[in-house]
Amino acid sequence: MTLVAGVDSSTQSCKVVIRDAETGALVREGRASHPDGTEVDPAAWSAALETAIDAAGGLSDVAAVAVGGQQHGMVCLDAEGEVVRPALLWNDTRSAQAATDLIAELGPGETGRRAWADAVGLVPVASFTVTKLRWLAEHEPANAERTAAVCLPHDWLTWKLAGASGLDALVTDRGDASGTGYWSTHTNEYRPDLLERAFGRTPVLPRVLGPAEQAGTVAGGALGAAGGALLGPGTGDNAAAALGINAEPGDVVLSIGTSGVVSTVSSTPSADPSGTVAGFADATGNYLPLVVTLNAARVLDATARLLGVDHEELSRLALTAPAGSGGLVVVPYLEGERTPDRPRSTGALHGLTLATSDPAHLARAAVEGLLCGLADGLEAIAALGNPVRRVFLVGGGARSEAVRRLAPAVLGVPVLVPPPGEYVADGAARQAAWVLAGGSTPPVWPATSIEVFEADPVPFVRERYAEVRDMTADRV
Repeated sequence: MTLVAGVDSSTQSCKVVIRDAETGALVREGRASHPDGTEVDPAAWSAALETAIDAAGGLSDVAAVAVGGQQHGMVCLDAEGEVVRPALLWNDTRSAQAATDLIAELGPGETGRRAWADAVGLVPVASFTVTKLRWLAEHEPANAERTAAVCLPHDWLTWKLAGASGLDALVTDRGDASGTGYWSTHTNEYRPDLLERAFGRTPVLPRVLGPAEQAGTVAGGALGAAGGALLGPGTGDNAAAALGINAEPGDVVLSIGTSGVVSTVSSTPSADPSGTVAGFADATGNYLPLVVTLNAARVLDATARLLGVDHEELSRLALTAPAGSGGLVVVPYLEGERTPDRPRSTGALHGLTLATSDPAHLARAAVEGLLCGLADGLEAIAALGNPVRRVFLVGGGARSEAVRRLAPAVLGVPVLVPPPGEYVADGAARQAAWVLAGGSTPPVWPATSIEVFEADPVPFVRERYAEVRDMTADRV
């Protein structure tokens, strides 16, 4: 049996899966936690990866490894390859003004947004790396001056696994590069002019590898790993999840994790001047138009905490309340929001009456609010001409019975739920198997059983949510 390893270095934790390269069967796995916060010392990621590798039984018998990682995180390195400052993560919103400024610099209003969408497939928001670099240049000029290279979390971990020290050894892939704001899905090239506009100069950037191109080999002793395994290029978490679930053109993946993600595999690049849809690339050579919300599974966590119940009871409560929660609406902007772009917003509760003042109505309103945000994303992706063939529901939030049962009613389409899994790590493992086998397409692993959920659509839920959502504005 030939083994491959896939890594998911996410916001909250690091997961490692070891799978059979031919069949995809899970052999063993391990995990370790990451610290909380919106900025993290990358050393915490390498320490967690080392712990997760050890928990998974090591990599001595593994033939190839690939890393999937949280997108957009800004990792700055000095000329000696040392980390300059803690990495700013995708969910850090301090660069919101930088995003606004960068758009305006390419033209007023629609003109600026269109210019960015046409250039790189996305419109800057606080999540994207390009805005964080502008923030760094403006607020920490000494750290900006020290920065000789900029990479992303998965790039940095791949570099560490390779035991590399030279900045010219940094590599990335199309999927993760497409979320920086200075790499174009239209040309498959960096846009140094936009990077220089944001940062004042062009630091060293990772070389962009092809979907199955080797990134070198694991160095002996690197993060506690045995040496010799081939390294895949890795990718961003969303592209890895699509690869892990074997999504094909026309398939939509709804992932409810720390963030909420709606994405679809497409054969053509996207450019949405509204900024709602980010025109990313995927991990296979296709494209991955995508909508992200900052508030997803943690909306369920917060509501359960507020009600003093566990997730099972939260789900039971939600399913006892009527559709629409009697007019009670939760706008779940608990950490600001990325889509719509309201980084300074807070959550809101509307429609509270004597009749809706009970745990069941609040529980259902929270689930419906979470799903309405994702439904808006699905609608935006479809409006760009992307067919919706199937909708897969994955992520920690998909374990909620209420989410599974209410999703088809709110989304208006049947929902397919694969068994719970580590789809980002699985996608990275599948990429590793592809690097090992070669060829133009990734290996086909047998499909897992899928549960289908159907329900009559309830359009009035989204209509009421839209009324309330549009009353919610950023705080001054």
